[in-house]
Amino acid sequence: MQSERERRFPGPRRGQLLFAVALFFFAALLLLQTPSQTRWVAKTDFFAQPRFWPAAGLIAMAAFGALHLYLLPWRRFRRDDRAEARKWVAVVEFAAWFMGYVFAVPVIGYLPSTLVFVPLLARRLGYRSGRMMLASVLFGLVTVVVFKSFLSVKIPGGMLYEYLPGAIRTFFILNF
Repeated sequence: MQSERERRFPGPRRGQLLFAVALFFFAALLLLQTPSQTRWVAKTDFFAQPRFWPAAGLIAMAAFGALHLYLLPWRRFRRDDRAEARKWVAVVEFAAWFMGYVFAVPVIGYLPSTLVFVPLLARRLGYRSGRMMLASVLFGLVTVVVFKSFLSVKIPGGMLYEYLPGAIRTFFILNF
């Protein structure tokens, strides 16, 4: 049974406890890493220390996470929290797709990895018709041409390009 304080809580209930716990946990974890990741420099003003502002931000993050956790009127995870957590994990999936793309580019090259990942992501998003797959391939091709040719973005060639014959290899490294 809900208490009066739980019933009068003005905000959305889903994910609040999970957010407060995660915020406090990650802030505390990062705060513990501060001594090994930053330095205290002798003969430097207090506010100019490399360790000061990261530590100040993390202390504030931990304090506000703890305050949020303390002020919540409930302390149990419910079904709504699990549903919200699944939505948060779905975001991590797309970060994993991006990291896969980032690791694939130096191995197979910018053009082939773009032409593989764009249709795969389109399919993952629910676009399964042949027309949409063709549109995703064309979008990937136009993206590569715009970035490499018009914007002259320097992206290293893939290791796969090393197996191409001399003139073709140079062309692929410079343009795709």
